[in-house]
Amino acid sequence: MRIFLLGLACLTLSAQAVEPVVLRPSAKLLFKQPELLQVGQCVRYEEGGAGWVVTEPLFFLRGEVLSAEVRTRRLGKCPVVPGKTMDRYSRDEFIRHVQAFPCVAEDVPERDEQTGVVRIRVADWETPHAKKAENAGRLYRGMFVEKKLEKDMEIELEADLLSVCQR
Repeated sequence: MRIFLLGLACLTLSAQAVEPVVLRPSAKLLFKQPELLQVGQCVRYEEGGAGWVVTEPLFFLRGEVLSAEVRTRRLGKCPVVPGKTMDRYSRDEFIRHVQAFPCVAEDVPERDEQTGVVRIRVADWETPHAKKAENAGRLYRGMFVEKKLEKDMEIELEADLLSVCQR
């Protein structure tokens, strides 16, 4: 019986070792629609706009694609603030979570995944200033996560967070 369990354990470990790296939606987008993210393409990152009758204001960041690539990233554990849900996080707690994202829950093993990363040059933006927006998104009070937004600065985002600018 011990030999059977030992053999089963070895098979399980070897099966995990050859497990393929998973493609996140952002990486799949780069493979399926590469023409949308060509160098020079105008793209937008948007937050807000939710609601059926009365919609929230829409905040955005617009820029030009400088590069797009697929990268393998180790997904570590998501930072958790005990006793709080994400909608109760302070701005600093929210930033720690965004910087770790994509990440896995505490009860899920860490793993490698491929992400589609787009580097853009920022052209213009509009960010929320209301206190209630401090843990609602990456854009807040003239900032992108923790960086002060400036024209021509470069940032990176996952491809599936972007849309092509409307002409």
